[in-house]
Amino acid sequence: MKVRRMLAAGMIFCTCIHGLCACGSQSEKRTDKFLVGVTFYDQSDTYLNQLIDCLEEQFQNPERKDLEITMMVRGAAGSQQIQDDQVKELIDSGCNVLCVNLVDRADPSEIIDYARENDVPIIFFNREPVAEDMQQWEKLYYVGANAEQSGVLQGELAVDLIRGNGQIDRNGDGKIQYVVLEGEPGHQDTIIRTESAVNTLKKNGIELEKLSYGIANWNRAQAQNRMLQMISQHQNQIELVLANNDNMALGAVDAYEKLNYTESVFPVFLGIDGTDIGLEAVMDSRLSGTVYNDKEGQSEAIAKIAVALMTNDGMEKIKFENKKYIYLPYYKVRKDNVNEFYKKK
Repeated sequence: MKVRRMLAAGMIFCTCIHGLCACGSQSEKRTDKFLVGVTFYDQSDTYLNQLIDCLEEQFQNPERKDLEITMMVRGAAGSQQIQDDQVKELIDSGCNVLCVNLVDRADPSEIIDYARENDVPIIFFNREPVAEDMQQWEKLYYVGANAEQSGVLQGELAVDLIRGNGQIDRNGDGKIQYVVLEGEPGHQDTIIRTESAVNTLKKNGIELEKLSYGIANWNRAQAQNRMLQMISQHQNQIELVLANNDNMALGAVDAYEKLNYTESVFPVFLGIDGTDIGLEAVMDSRLSGTVYNDKEGQSEAIAKIAVALMTNDGMEKIKFENKKYIYLPYYKVRKDNVNEFYKKK
């Protein structure tokens, strides 16, 4: 009898312990851990650094609190070969999703092939691959903005300024003498931003005379050097500077300041992207305007796609164009509305 009582007590004890363990395991919240690989064309690019900061914030504070997402970030230093190697490293490290800002938008095949072999989806961002490459695999997506819209809005900013201030046409010849500071030669956004800005001015009845242009590869220091050359050629003739991004617009301002020109003979400077430093320059009247490229909206869209892909949940709720694309709008920024965008920091 004594032995039976001991056995029974032992069974009851084990049952209670098992029940407690089960309750404990049920009360613990399960956390799913994921790894996202990010590679972008050049770590010196101001706008992309800010976009990636926004993306990291999205992953650190996901909508679902049961997710733990880590980002691995690589800058490709303007080399497609380096980026190809980085993608292999990120995939081999166990990344569940890749976010890729291409060095060469026309040469993504090696990246796509390696990702497909390892079944790792890719979200391209900011630099849109050509349409044919986006059709290579069903797990390819793109998040960005419409380059043409950015040029149109920059052109509209210029039109409003010219119509509102007759002194911009300093020589009074009825034409606006202008120069352009462009990004990379042959780059899609360079071509489209420039053409659409100029065409918008012309469509609105602004007569133009192009004095020169300079390739500055999105870089402020290069833009300063190109602008110094153009000033030496054209002196006080330049009335408008259209720059493909804020860094180059500020490089143009730097050139005039380096030569100790007075602000009364400065041309109108316009940028694109609405980086923090660009917005501050609008506030300080160093730039007459910029076009806001919605880094917060783009990072949120990238994060939503990535989470849906990693968890196999929620893709049906995301609104794509042609099942693969998300485009965020641009916005015109002037001194009278710059605080609306600067607050987004």
